[in-house]
Amino acid sequence: MSQQVDGGIHYMIGGGIAALSAAVFLIRDAGVAGSSIRIFDDQPQPGGALDGTGADGPGFLSRGGRMFEPNFLNTFDLLSSIPSADDQSISARDDIFAFNEMVQASSNCRLVANGQKADMDHLGLSPADILALNRVLLTPERRLGNRTISNCFDRTFFDSNFWIMWSTMFSFQPWHSAVEMRRYLQRFIHLFPGFAQIKGILRTRYNQYDSLIAPIVIWLKTKGARFDPSTSISQVEIEGDANARRVVGLKMADGKHVAVTADDRVFITLGSMTDGATYGSNTTAPSLEPGPCPSWDLWRDLASTHSGFGTPGAFADDIGKSAWTSFTVTMNRPDFRDWLEGFTGNATGTGGLVTIRDSGWLMSFVMFHQPHFRAQSDGSVVLWGYGLRGDRNGDHVKKPMWQATGDEILDELCGQLAPSGAQRNWFDGARVIPARMPYITSQFMPRCPGDRPKTQPEEAENFALMGQYVELPRDTVFTVEYSVRSARAAVHALTGHSAPIPVVRTDRDPRVLLKAARVLFEV
Repeated sequence: MSQQVDGGIHYMIGGGIAALSAAVFLIRDAGVAGSSIRIFDDQPQPGGALDGTGADGPGFLSRGGRMFEPNFLNTFDLLSSIPSADDQSISARDDIFAFNEMVQASSNCRLVANGQKADMDHLGLSPADILALNRVLLTPERRLGNRTISNCFDRTFFDSNFWIMWSTMFSFQPWHSAVEMRRYLQRFIHLFPGFAQIKGILRTRYNQYDSLIAPIVIWLKTKGARFDPSTSISQVEIEGDANARRVVGLKMADGKHVAVTADDRVFITLGSMTDGATYGSNTTAPSLEPGPCPSWDLWRDLASTHSGFGTPGAFADDIGKSAWTSFTVTMNRPDFRDWLEGFTGNATGTGGLVTIRDSGWLMSFVMFHQPHFRAQSDGSVVLWGYGLRGDRNGDHVKKPMWQATGDEILDELCGQLAPSGAQRNWFDGARVIPARMPYITSQFMPRCPGDRPKTQPEEAENFALMGQYVELPRDTVFTVEYSVRSARAAVHALTGHSAPIPVVRTDRDPRVLLKAARVLFEV
């Protein structure tokens, strides 16, 4: 039964897609006035991990992007209410589907080895590997517990084409959670027939900030929502006992204080995969010392003081296992783009992530449809890439990627694609911004029941939790859908409105399972 939504203030702690989605659902579904929503964001620009900044001169930056696919029903329902940034007569949802009809993607070159296109047709799985995959799929989460992926497979599995493509597409490491891999196998099993060509994955017209965040922010501002950028909440004051708990105040890092009344509601985003990010340049490497981590600091404070807030350390205490480095390259010449089209057989924007299979850094890169940023000039080209194993030495640059400058990253890329070195002028004048993110895959770390808190902790009267680190059964972290679903669950918990749309269970469709089996057995 829906609860009466009163005239209190609705505070959002965090400015990522979870907070923005919660604000939209409150206005659209719960009848909340936009003027009663206040969004505290420790960053100068909203969007969290869905970022996109820069200009042609200094270079553009996108730390990364999350995958999309048609079964992200909560996300597309959200976007159905938001006008497109380019055409106010259609929704952001319809713009995504229209763009994917126009630019249909099917990768002709998913893997590279020895500077040549590598075999993608054979996944390289042995009968023992296939049996192990099925065992992970069929074992209940409670029995898998906090086991790692490496606990479930033989060493040879990690040399297979399947694992190289799977791990670089989703950013899995052998030491990550077997439960999370199980959820991914179940959630995306319907994509197996197009797995090697990255078919079935949807792209946005621009980077995800320009295509998703900017239109949502514009819509919220027209509704009167208040944004407080560069405002960090250092403490959430909670009072009460085992029978009832409520937030009574918010303390800011600068010492200011906001009193929270009984009529107010507080939506807290726990943790952040992009907290602590550091940046380099053509001539400098990102610092190995993490930058500020306000969302983790707040979560640790809450968990150490109150029950029901999970275990942040389970995800954040080993950044050596949760970090990788991405790089964004801005070029004023088309040389590399033109070469790549000929090499891959894909027109720009119709391919996908290209992984250098034998790279020490396990380097991957992608040339998105151009322009990738709305502010790009006609003559500029933007390339994005990352190294899943930045802890290891490169093959041409003899140092870990974590210690490499932007120019050294390009040297490694050129060495892998054109071993003679004759094509280094591809990147003459290019601006490179490396970004090291210490917590980027922290949500995949092994965990135990209770390490992720519920959306609404026990006896919480006026607050709820959101983001990648709350527990949403069957859904997959490291996706926009997970954050949007968490926001919807939080809104529903506190208002009774906007119940989340259930996860689509394609893993229960016999036809899907048969097609997946044929792919695995290479029938």
